[in-house]
Amino acid sequence: MKTTIGWLKTHLETDATPETIAERLVMLGHDVEGVENRAENLAPFTVASVISAERHPNADRLKVCVVNTGKERIQVVCGAPNAHAGMKGVFAPAGTVIPRTGALLRETVIRGVASCGMLCSAYELGLGDDHEGIVELPEDAPVGVPYASYAGLGDTVLDIKVTPNRADCLGVLGIARDLAASGLGQLKPLNATPVPGSFRSPIGIHIEDRSACPLFLGRHLRGLRNGPSPEWLRGRLEAIGLRPISTLVDITNFLTFDLNRPLHVFDAGRIEGDLIVRFARPGETLLALNGQEYALDAEMTAIADRAGVQSLGGVIGGEATGCTEATTEVFVEAALFDPVRTAATGRKLNIASDARYRFERGLDPAFVSDGLEIATRLILDLCGGEASEIVTAGAVPDWRRRYVLHGERPGTLGGLHVPPEQSAAILTALGFAVEPLAGGNLAVEPPSWRGDIVGEADLVEEVLRVKGYDEIPAVPLDRDTALARPSLTPAQRRAELVRRTLAARGLVEAVTFSFISAREAEPFGGAKPELRLVNPISADLDTMRPSLLPGLVSAARRNADRGSPDVALFELGPLYRDDTPEGQALVAAGLRAGRTGQKHWRQASREVDLYDVKADALAALAAMGALGENIQAAADPPAWYHPGRAGTLRLGPKVLGAFGELHPAVLEALDARQPIAAFEVFLDAVPEPRAARAKPPLRLSVFQPIERDFAFVVDRELPAEILLRAARGIDRKLVAEIRLFDVYEGAGLPEGKKSLAITVVLQPQDRTLTDAEIEGFSKRLIAQVEKTTGGQLRG
Repeated sequence: MKTTIGWLKTHLETDATPETIAERLVMLGHDVEGVENRAENLAPFTVASVISAERHPNADRLKVCVVNTGKERIQVVCGAPNAHAGMKGVFAPAGTVIPRTGALLRETVIRGVASCGMLCSAYELGLGDDHEGIVELPEDAPVGVPYASYAGLGDTVLDIKVTPNRADCLGVLGIARDLAASGLGQLKPLNATPVPGSFRSPIGIHIEDRSACPLFLGRHLRGLRNGPSPEWLRGRLEAIGLRPISTLVDITNFLTFDLNRPLHVFDAGRIEGDLIVRFARPGETLLALNGQEYALDAEMTAIADRAGVQSLGGVIGGEATGCTEATTEVFVEAALFDPVRTAATGRKLNIASDARYRFERGLDPAFVSDGLEIATRLILDLCGGEASEIVTAGAVPDWRRRYVLHGERPGTLGGLHVPPEQSAAILTALGFAVEPLAGGNLAVEPPSWRGDIVGEADLVEEVLRVKGYDEIPAVPLDRDTALARPSLTPAQRRAELVRRTLAARGLVEAVTFSFISAREAEPFGGAKPELRLVNPISADLDTMRPSLLPGLVSAARRNADRGSPDVALFELGPLYRDDTPEGQALVAAGLRAGRTGQKHWRQASREVDLYDVKADALAALAAMGALGENIQAAADPPAWYHPGRAGTLRLGPKVLGAFGELHPAVLEALDARQPIAAFEVFLDAVPEPRAARAKPPLRLSVFQPIERDFAFVVDRELPAEILLRAARGIDRKLVAEIRLFDVYEGAGLPEGKKSLAITVVLQPQDRTLTDAEIEGFSKRLIAQVEKTTGGQLRG
């Protein structure tokens, strides 16, 4: 947000210096990013006349000009097409720094001809975007005087950073109002005297859906003369970097920055019938004022006549009804448009207009009529003509809110005691309606332009902001000698343990977007209507993710595309099954792709498989206290896993996680070209571990452990976990470990069968086992396994 000190003083009666004003703005919460005195930057530039402009002997597009600077005649090589003898322009001698580029101008030779300076364009002077030709001054411009003095550019420019919640300060009036409330001057009254209409408007207004546009005011003006703007208007626009176009367009731009009231003027002679505010229809397009044609959709607010869409509400106008120098009648629009829909439209079409910037932050609903009256008066003053009666559609939304500011709250919330009388004075100066209550409390009604005030805390902020944050006393922290207490919740500690465990297993943590495209979400059971974003940051990020795996697969694909196909990634974050709090779950997900390691002469690498990610999932569960011996693996994975190479991890009926190779169709939908094994662990589903009890001391047996191997022929579909669980239950005190060491399918076995070989480690505690005891244990184990699995001991 830019303004000049002179412009600011049209609303604020003050004699404060630019430095004081900038300092006060910072104290009020408005960072000043720059204070620029253009006269200082343009000091070397002077008004000069071109005595002659001859064609360059060695270049068709260059001219050799002789320039009278008022002190001497200097030769300049110029490429501007409008350079001609007799004109007056802006001259920069050698040694000058060009404001726009920062380049140092030197004497040089261009195509064999010496050039000792430059005739400048508005772009090079930093006064606009026009760089097609050099600045051409009126014939009566005095030669030799400083250009800044001649053009009245001595006014200091402030570049103010306005926070998103302070939409009211996107106009010079809002800045002046804050400064006046802080005591730095007196706010001047705004003249919004109604302009009486002399005829009925031939153009009507109709609103089909008030959710998109609750209020639309319009006015027909005729008998206008639309030419160049007066010098004061051109100067203000140029000072903040805007290019003057014509009086009608310049007035709307001026009021946008002066009063934070965006307007639009239609050439009334080009409008066919009435204007209708409606949603755009599929297939409709708009050739906008910027020369671009845009395809519209049903989420966009269109302003249309019988011929079609003529403007996008709150975003940009159309070329077909735009004003030109030949325009003699206009229809002025002053409206309120839905901020969310306006922002979404601008983002979809990639249009960043000054109007959109203001509408999407919310405008003063009570200032629409006054803004139209002020615009009408200004147009009549500068363009002549007469105005119709105002045409109205819709109504002013109810903006009134009432809060109670308790007398002690500035002290308890902000650390600074402010008497209620002073709080009332500050809020009144800011435009709030204040009514004293008993006990030093205040009933406060925010003004219509302060839509960001939503409670008592905001009122305290306003009081302290104007009072001065620098007055808040410094209070040292209490010295607390007690031992520091853990700041993480049990759930956060478990998540951190999982994060460290997966990192220790060689996986790299990734952080991906919580929103993905509907195309990516659909294979994972997502893309539900309630999970679609109303205002996505891009068309490819419009759906809340139903799983963390799409983002990780995309990351793996990008790595593979860049020559790194071997990846191991994990992420901790939420997934979204629906739009309820219960539909959000915290998940640890990961994937492995490619090979387990690089080629090495000591050991061979292999392709990653489902057992690698199963081990990752079990390690994450173990880190949270879930005992591996209680977890069952089941062959019922979600649909996005390969049906024959995946499974779930269960604790009774509760699903703790899933693992396996991703389904080829899912990989194809995500444009992944290599097999990927993945896992998901649902942290919220893992039960909290029981209260820790003191562990008994570790007692190492002095007796030698005994190992026995067994191989069983079982059905091919039988999970190995069932066999291991049956063997483990024979004698838990005697059995120290059971592990699967071989799986065989093939020759020598019946069709549909496989061989599972296990090692059983027996650890006696009080004596050495006899051969008979070992033999008896073996018989019991064989019988139990055969009974449970239906298999047989392999001979």
